[in-house]
Amino acid sequence: MEAIDRDTFEDVRKYALAAEKPERFEHSVRVAETAARMCEIYGQDREKGYFAGLAHDMCKDMDDSMLLSLAGHDGMEVTSVERKKPSLLHGRAAAVILRRDFGVDDADVLQAVAMHTLGGPDMCPLAKIVFAADKIEPGRPQSSESYLNELFSKGLDELVLAVVQENMDYLRKRGKDIATASFRFKESLEKSLSGR
Repeated sequence: MEAIDRDTFEDVRKYALAAEKPERFEHSVRVAETAARMCEIYGQDREKGYFAGLAHDMCKDMDDSMLLSLAGHDGMEVTSVERKKPSLLHGRAAAVILRRDFGVDDADVLQAVAMHTLGGPDMCPLAKIVFAADKIEPGRPQSSESYLNELFSKGLDELVLAVVQENMDYLRKRGKDIATASFRFKESLEKSLSGR
């Protein structure tokens, strides 16, 4: 796959900067930096990691009807959990915009952006990295340097499984629904790690 060209990168960066609240854009930059760092550790394309991290939340501040409309163009079902909370569709919406409006056709980048919220089975390494980077970037309360170093000492699937479990525990404590896709993601990581 080709790297993201500079013009596309800059166009998407400007779009994200305009579309996101300032604190969300700062989060996106931290996710991009964390994803790039993880790409170096886990043998993935650093530029793609940075780009996907920067783009991942570019639809997060859209209204619910727009998110539902955009997600309806990706060919996947909108689940009952997503229908109840359309903000969960912001990654899928962003992937549609990247493909439709910016001509991004890199399947790994599109999957990384689309699936960063809930995860799912059969995710490529880049998608796993962006999923984890979103949850562990240094602006998150738990993400001290020692916490990150401990995670980065693990293999990719082991790291992502730890992040998924931590995220599920967080949601359970707050009485929130956990999407089926997240359970399937966790199961796929466990199977991968057990060698089945």
